[in-house]
Amino acid sequence: MTDNSFPFFDAIPLPVGQRLALAVEYNGSKFHGWQLQKHCIEQTVQGRVEKALSTVANAPVRVHCAGRTDAGVHASEQIIHFDAPTSRSIKAWVMGGNAQLDNAIAFKWAIPVAQEFHARFSASHRRYRYVIYNAAIRSAIMAGKVSWEKLPLDVSLMDAEAQCLLGEQDFSAFRAASCQSRTSMRCVHKVSVSRLADLVVVDIQANAFLHHMVRNIAGALLDVGSGRRRQGWIEQVLRSGDRSRGSVTASPFGLYLVSVGYAEEYNLPLSSPGPGFLPAGFSDC
Repeated sequence: MTDNSFPFFDAIPLPVGQRLALAVEYNGSKFHGWQLQKHCIEQTVQGRVEKALSTVANAPVRVHCAGRTDAGVHASEQIIHFDAPTSRSIKAWVMGGNAQLDNAIAFKWAIPVAQEFHARFSASHRRYRYVIYNAAIRSAIMAGKVSWEKLPLDVSLMDAEAQCLLGEQDFSAFRAASCQSRTSMRCVHKVSVSRLADLVVVDIQANAFLHHMVRNIAGALLDVGSGRRRQGWIEQVLRSGDRSRGSVTASPFGLYLVSVGYAEEYNLPLSSPGPGFLPAGFSDC
């Protein structure tokens, strides 16, 4: 690498057609989600990202992501891939791309990958964090960045209740009616609920997630933690397979896609899961 201060920002031009993986961080509070939409291209994260990369390339660039996020949802490390239509360096893609973006989106790193790499289909797992500001008065500073619960939350109870979600199970009870997945079976690898001062963090990793699955789980955990529902209720909802028996879908503003897992052979950089206002290593479930 030519610039030691930016370890993945090599200035050597790469060949045309080179496939690159790129990490994107974004504050989704003002966007209509990740996915490109014809009626509001400029208000989607994908639309802004593709425009920035196309400007760097001076040619159209189409990207593929690890997981589409909804309106208002954030990412501390969304992974995308694209095939370079022109010869540009890693530094040009990252620094040049960031120069075309506003402060709500940033490219963190880029790295050449094999042609068989696919941001979505090569992923072994996704990890999300749902962040709740738990205080009697809402926070103006954290508006749009966290969810808010004014009732005191029993974090130990929430963590214990969440453990029934582990393993491969039918998550129909936590699936949005609009979900288009062919199966409601998902495998949750890890889940924890922990507190840092006024912040409560639900940390969950699975092979994949259904539409609104994390937000529906967060809504259920909030109901139990606040005392609105009794202990053991979440497992009953899960076993029922009935979405109508669950809680309301929690606010999108607390949700962050924080990491995506891939096989070691792809040699993608490792980084702290985020979001950035949490200390490194916090609640490593």
